Amino acid sequence: MRVDGRVAIVTGAARGIGAAIAETLAGAGASVVVSDLDAELGQAQASRIRDGGRRADAIAADVSRPAECDRLAAETERRHGAVHILVNCAAICPRIDIPDMTEPDYDRIMDTNLKSVYFLSRAAGRAMRRAGWGRIVNMTSVGARTGGMHRVTVYAASKAAIISMTKGFARHHAPDGILVNAVAPGAVDTRLIRMLPPEDRQATIDAIPLRRLSEPHEIARAVLFLASEENTYITGATTDINGGSFMPD
Repeated sequence: MRVDGRVAIVTGAARGIGAAIAETLAGAGASVVVSDLDAELGQAQASRIRDGGRRADAIAADVSRPAECDRLAAETERRHGAVHILVNCAAICPRIDIPDMTEPDYDRIMDTNLKSVYFLSRAAGRAMRRAGWGRIVNMTSVGARTGGMHRVTVYAASKAAIISMTKGFARHHAPDGILVNAVAPGAVDTRLIRMLPPEDRQATIDAIPLRRLSEPHEIARAVLFLASEENTYITGATTDINGGSFMPD
C-alpha cells in the first residue's frame, strides 16, 4: 500500500491517532500536511516525520471555522501543488453529563467534530477535482454505533452524523472518482482512554473480545488502505476497528 507522490492533509495530527496516520501516510510515500489547532505541537510532529527522512509540513488551523477549512485546503494546494488525500481526524471529547451540558459546550463539540468534516471535505474535494484523483477518510467512532459511554452523548452523536455525512459526500464526489469513507475505531490507547478513571478503563477493556486496547497505528493502517490506490471500489462505507466490542449486522 503506497501513496507515493500524493499530498495528504491530516487534521488533529499533532498527537494520538492523527499523529499515527500522518506518520503512516508519510512512511508510504505521501507528502503530509500536519494540521492541528496547536501550532507548536503540529510543527513538532512534522519535524519528527522529517527527521525520519520523510516529507511533512505543518499548517495550523481551527477547523471548527469554515473559513479556516478553506484556508487550509488552499494553502496546502499552494505549497504542494495539489491535494489528493484528506483525513478528517480532528475531534474533541469532553466528558460532560447530560444535565451539565451547556449550549456553548454543545456547539464547540459539534463545530469541531462535525462542521469541520463538512467544510473541509468540500474545500479539499474541489482541489482533488482539479488534481484528478482523491480520497477522503473520516474518523468516526464505535460510539456512533452504541451512543457512547462515560458521559459522551454529544460526542457520540457528532460521530454518528459523520457516518451519514460520509455517504452524502461519497455520492457527491463519485462522478469525479473521489472515494469517501469512514473508519470507526473502538477504544484506542491514547490520552482519551488514559484519562478515564481506572475502573472505567478496565471495564472498557473487559468489554472487548480481544481483551486489549487498539494501538493508534492499527487504525492508521486501515486509513492507509482506504487512502491508497489499492482502494478502487470502496466508497460510502464505514470500517469498524474495535476488537469485536461492537459487531454491526
